[in-house]
Amino acid sequence: MFRPKPPTMPQPTGTVTPPTVVEPTTITPGTSVPPPVPAPVAGPARPTVQLTPGTALALVGGGTAVVLVVGAVLVSMLLAVAITAASVAVCAVVLRSLLASQHRR
Repeated sequence: MFRPKPPTMPQPTGTVTPPTVVEPTTITPGTSVPPPVPAPVAGPARPTVQLTPGTALALVGGGTAVVLVVGAVLVSMLLAVAITAASVAVCAVVLRSLLASQHRR
């Protein structure tokens, strides 16, 4: 039952056609197309962003908020894993003591 069996290749059924040979075609040179003329480079389409002290303060505040929220989520996930591990350890100790007390009787 547990011994592996090598797979058997089934024989093709019906008529088998031989593969066809594809002949390469010849390439004839055509008329050459001149390369396209590059468009002139224009100045920046958008104005550059000016950081005022208020905008910089808002960016720093937003970044700090994101870091704090992500940190809180990661700490809560770590705490959930720690609580789960502790409860599994307590269950293991209880089961071990129950099984040990059955063997003593």
